[in-house]
Amino acid sequence: MAFIDCGQLQIELIEPDQQPSTWREFLDEHGEGVHHIAFFVKGMKEKIGIMEAHQMPLIQKGEYTGGRYAYMDSFAELKVLVELLENDN
Repeated sequence: MAFIDCGQLQIELIEPDQQPSTWREFLDEHGEGVHHIAFFVKGMKEKIGIMEAHQMPLIQKGEYTGGRYAYMDSFAELKVLVELLENDN
């Protein structure tokens, strides 16, 4: 993983290994390209529920130091996955 900060934009370069993950699955199915667009949110559980109610199911979630993330399968609607990020204050 590599992160490039460009003002209000951050670009993540991710090279998945052979372990199962949303990144490996995307690469295997679609080849190289944009995997997701991330948005900072408050109320992660509520936002996941809203997206699932709009046929965008949760496909992967996890914790990182100071917060959590969730990947939502928005590909059918938006042609890109959405990542929700929630940082602790």
